[in-house]
Parts: sequence; C-alpha cells; structure tokens
Amino acid sequence: MRVLNASRIFTGDRWLTDHSVIIEDGKFKELISNTELPSSFEPERYEDCIITPAFIDLQIYGASGRLLAVYPETNSIESLVYYCRTGGAAWCLPTVATNTKEVFFKSIDAIRDYLSKDGKGVLGIHLEGPWINKVKRGAHIESLIHSPSVNEVKDLLEHGKGIIKMITLAPECVNKEVIDLILSYDVVVSAGHSNASYTEAMKGFANGVQLVTHLYNAMSPLHHREPGLVGATMDHKRVMASIIPDGYHVDYAAIRIAKKAMGERLFAITDAVTDTNEGYYQHQLAGDKYEAGGVLSGSALTMQKALQNLVKECGIDLGEALRMCSLYPARVLRLDSHIGKIEKGFKADLVVLDNTLQLKQLITA
Repeated sequence: MRVLNASRIFTGDRWLTDHSVIIEDGKFKELISNTELPSSFEPERYEDCIITPAFIDLQIYGASGRLLAVYPETNSIESLVYYCRTGGAAWCLPTVATNTKEVFFKSIDAIRDYLSKDGKGVLGIHLEGPWINKVKRGAHIESLIHSPSVNEVKDLLEHGKGIIKMITLAPECVNKEVIDLILSYDVVVSAGHSNASYTEAMKGFANGVQLVTHLYNAMSPLHHREPGLVGATMDHKRVMASIIPDGYHVDYAAIRIAKKAMGERLFAITDAVTDTNEGYYQHQLAGDKYEAGGVLSGSALTMQKALQNLVKECGIDLGEALRMCSLYPARVLRLDSHIGKIEKGFKADLVVLDNTLQLKQLITA
C-alpha cells in the first residue's frame, strides 16, 4: 500500500486540499482527509505540488529515432512508451500514417507482440489513412491514398482484431458500408485529412464517425459560406476532436475559440514524431517541430508540454486542461470507467506536477 499527499489533488472531477490518495494492488483504494489519516500511515509528501490523473496520448508515431512505421518492432514501442512517460503519459496509442499494407500489418504484429509480453502503457494502434482525401493529404504519401473496397477493409480488420482501436479516414471518400464494417469491430472511426463539405461531414457523423483527428489541420476549413469539416465539428453536439497544442499546427487563439465552441468534446494529442532518414516519412527536426520535405509533419510535444501550452498560452482553466490530457482521451476509447480519474477502483496511474506544471513523478499501476 502507498499513501501520497500533495498541496492539491485533482481527481478529474474536483480539487481537494488536505487529502491523501491511498493505492493498493495497483488501484486507487481511497481518497481520505489528512485529519482522518491513521497515525500508522507514512505518506509520501509532495509539498507545493499537484497530484492528478496520468495523461493519455492517442496519437504518437515514434521516439528516439525509431518511427514505428520504419521499425515495427518491440523495442520501437518501448522507446515510444518511455518518451510518453517522460511527459507524464501513462497510456498511448501508437500511430501509423498512410502506408503500405505490409507496413500496417507489421506494425499491428509489433503491437500484439509487445502486449503479449506484458507490455504496459499501450492501448492498441491508430491507423491514420490511407483512406483519406488527396487534397488534404498534408505530409501523407499521395500515391498510397485511395478509397477502399469492403474486402480490403475486412482483411485489415481481421488481421488487427483487438489491436486496431482507431482509424482516421475521410468520410467523403468512404461509403457507409465500410464505416459500418469498421464499427462492427469496435474500432473508433475518426474523420481527418478530409475535404468534406459541412453536409458531407454531418452525414459522416450520422453514419457513425465519432471523432475528428487534429482539428483544423488537413481538413476543409471554417468559411462563412462553407463551414467545412471544422465548422461541422464545432456545430455538432456529440462528436469529439483532438487538437495539437504546439503553436505551430494551430494558433493558440484558434484553440481557445474551438474550446469555447466544443467544451468537453475537445482534447489534446501530441502528434509527436521522431527523426528518421528511412521510409516514406523522413521527419527532420526544425526548431521544436518536425518537417518532411519542407512540410509540417509532426510535433515535438510531450503531454506535459501540451498541458503547459493549454494553460499558459490558451488561457484554459487548469482543471479543464488536465481533463483534456487525461479524462477526455479516456472517453474517446470508452476507457473512462477505469482510467483518467483518481477514483476508487480505477487504475492507480497519476502524475505529480509542481506549481509550474513541470513533471515531478509519474506513478503507474
């Protein structure tokens, strides 16, 4: 059993002071007032710090020079998980952008192998493309982009059964039969790299698209005569969206505007990549972002830095910014019944932050 206390505790729902967190058998057992703490307990004390649920990153491609798509191996995933944990993310969803069938299959196999060896911190895999719109491809490889057949989709889903958790596609390029098939495998369908009109986007949402990948980036913009995918996302009552708060992918003011429009439906991702000179995506660090062939291709964010930017640059309330990095991503994958909060029975994954929002410690179950 471990007992931890700090100046403040954020549970995911509320702030507490003068309280301690009790952890037992890898789960949160109790939140207890310090005045009620038995004298026999010896708490780990974090003065001038915040205890909060650990972060969750649903879009990251690689770390330490090992892009998953180039090195679909267990040690690549280990490097990726380590990088996530340096930024306070106990959980992540490794991502592969538009690629060949062979690369997708090998990446799925690598995730499956990692998880079979009791690998921790990985929720599955996110496939971003190749069923997207060439017009909004961004850094994705145009020659590999296409609209899929039902057989192609079923082949991929069968190979990735239980491993594929999210697929990003352009709803105007994929028919309802394909979306229904993906949903039948309990995979989240996200709209992204899309040139959908407002009407096409709303139709996609009605057909089961539940999410939008990196709001604003690589999609039809909000225009006063054609609201596009951005406008449809903001206008919808249910659909959630990820956003990259690095100041390069999206201006901080645009994040603030989206947050006011979407509230709890907006959450943070890193979209982090790593240096590589091999494969289709040869990312090179350019300042504190990445480019491929002169095109913005990924961030150098950690979730800790994302949180700092949401609070300090976007002016978002700290509690809400914390939820954008933990509880809301858990909701996307329907995991918010056991991760994303400090609550009895939840997995004991938490971070300790100092008052400048620097990571002091990540504690995982």
